[in-house]
Amino acid sequence: MRSGKKLNFFLIVALVAFCGGVGHIDAAPRRLLSIAVTPANPSMISGTTEQFTATGTYSDNSTRNITSSVKWSSSAKSVATISNGSRSKGMATSKAAGTTTITAKSRGISGSTTLTVTPVGSEANNVLSITVNGSLCSANSYLNKPCVSVTVCTPGTSICQAIDDILLDTGSFGLRVFKQALNLSLPQVTGASGSIAECVQFGDGSSDWGPVQMASVILGNEPAVQVPIQVIDSTFGTLPVFCRNADPSPAAAGFNGILGIGLFIQDCGSACANSARNGMYYSCNGSICTGTSVPLSNQVQNPVALLPVDNNGVIVQLPSISGSGSPSVNGNLVLGIGTQFNNLPSGVTTYPANQVGEIITHWNGNTYSSFIDSGSNGLFFPSSGLLPNCPSPDSAWFCPSSTTSFTATNAGAFGSPSGTVSFEIGNFISLMNSLNDVFDDVGGNDIGQFDWGLPFFLGRDVYYGFEGSTSSLGSGPYFAY
Repeated sequence: MRSGKKLNFFLIVALVAFCGGVGHIDAAPRRLLSIAVTPANPSMISGTTEQFTATGTYSDNSTRNITSSVKWSSSAKSVATISNGSRSKGMATSKAAGTTTITAKSRGISGSTTLTVTPVGSEANNVLSITVNGSLCSANSYLNKPCVSVTVCTPGTSICQAIDDILLDTGSFGLRVFKQALNLSLPQVTGASGSIAECVQFGDGSSDWGPVQMASVILGNEPAVQVPIQVIDSTFGTLPVFCRNADPSPAAAGFNGILGIGLFIQDCGSACANSARNGMYYSCNGSICTGTSVPLSNQVQNPVALLPVDNNGVIVQLPSISGSGSPSVNGNLVLGIGTQFNNLPSGVTTYPANQVGEIITHWNGNTYSSFIDSGSNGLFFPSSGLLPNCPSPDSAWFCPSSTTSFTATNAGAFGSPSGTVSFEIGNFISLMNSLNDVFDDVGGNDIGQFDWGLPFFLGRDVYYGFEGSTSSLGSGPYFAY
């Protein structure tokens, strides 16, 4: 049951001031103090576009998206131009290789970032393209769905298959591909005198079931790595109780597979290595499947962590979009942190995560565990009565009468560092009635956690430092942005 809570007093004051409400509160006019331009220090391929965002910080400690009211400029127009048009403010177009300073200015206050443009054909081996509801996704995909392409090969052969419509999920670990999308024969992983299978459950109540098999996996142009993957097959053996609702097909799930590249290496770890009663791994003989322990080396695991060099983490890079949404968005998944010229950290804060991959979010006077998850297609959090839910059948989503701005504070799992996050929530039904599929302001109720889903990534470079690995940002597991 969700219980309503009173608004924090300071939030009430801010809302009254913002909305121009009348009353007995006299406040001095707020002044613009600084402008932050995001994404910070991005890289583009020549001939592509990138949306920049200007966020103003004011004397009353509030922040506001002022992209449409600032004057934009590029210091090197031969490298990239940036628009001041009424419908394209802040949209940069790259022209040629080089660097340029992108600046946003208003009322004598300015902010800037450095844009690097690389020539066509110079894409690094450690980069995978991401399309959010774009060319790498299947038709009729659900909103805010990030897709990549992964190449799977039969180990020890040159028989390979490139598979699109793979959900990029930073909230899970390992590669999972539906049997219907896989045209290869892969060797079965065995254990406890049977074929190893797995039942994995997700936060939205869905689950996937199927055998664990060995594959050679190619990410971008990196060397192939041999890794156990899950072949999703609800007809394999007898479904255990935890997977009775297992997805039967790509059409039912909404994707051909999942690439889990979150903070951890294995999808279960020591809990499944040391106990047969783990609820995830099973040994199957014929149709009979019983719980079993599985050594770490045979568990489904994050293939990025097995790369020879770029193995300590990933960066998810997605551009900003306008408040009305976008039909699709293109971005990059960069493998490694501080291992190549294109993944050197700059201007980000590291938030150490705990042993289950969570940090802390302070919101509306309460403290919640939280995580940053590209596989969640909205911002999910306890609204505490601040936001109305949509009418059925969309009651899981928020439907405020107008787009509403909020701030929360994220902190590392152990209390520091901390930093504010500004976000907006729009009316889900109104957004869905548009012609767009990608939105930065969709959200819904979560009973007890803060799930920073896909909208959080738009306009940010989000870093994931793997457990047991280090970079200049620290020791994993950590988030950074």
